[in-house]
Amino acid sequence: MLDDKADDPIMISALEHWSYCPRQCALIHLEQTFDENLYTLRGNALHARVDEPTSEEIEGVRVERAVPLWSKRLGLVGKADVVEFHGDTPYPVEYKHGPRREHEHDDLQVCAQAMCLEEMIGKAVPRGAIFHHSSRRRREVIFDESLRHGVEEAVLAIRKMLAERVLPPPVNDKRCDQCSLKESCLPSVIGEQGRAKRLVRDLFVVPVP
Repeated sequence: MLDDKADDPIMISALEHWSYCPRQCALIHLEQTFDENLYTLRGNALHARVDEPTSEEIEGVRVERAVPLWSKRLGLVGKADVVEFHGDTPYPVEYKHGPRREHEHDDLQVCAQAMCLEEMIGKAVPRGAIFHHSSRRRREVIFDESLRHGVEEAVLAIRKMLAERVLPPPVNDKRCDQCSLKESCLPSVIGEQGRAKRLVRDLFVVPVP
């Protein structure tokens, strides 16, 4: 059964959640489950510094904070932590409290911000950055065709999940250790249940000679 709200805008932040773990994304954006842990508290403290809308000029660069974003084409809404304007060219900067991740789930999020900006102001946005607070360093992200395609694929997958209201299975791997939803998700319990069902099923499979 499809959800009546299947066509509602998707939060830009959902793309990072989906890339990291589809079940985490579903728990947050489908079931409205959100728990705090040390990592989310640190992230909240960091974003409190950039969540107030302000505008200033730093060394000839206009810096806008807490910029509302949307895309009718993609069906996305959200907010950019910072958008710098280098001349007329926007340059979105997403703030993250931790160090650079092994898998760049954040890249989809900042690329989606760029695609929203392009639709909103009619200017090409070829690159942006992730600011990693732990190292106090930026990592530039190039918004190439592969990354843009990844954004569109993630949007379609999230919309399908929201429409069908299906909770993906747990990944039950090292990603779970730092996830604030571990207690709500119960990855090891559910994962073992699935493993047990497969073992029982295989007991009754007669091999073909």
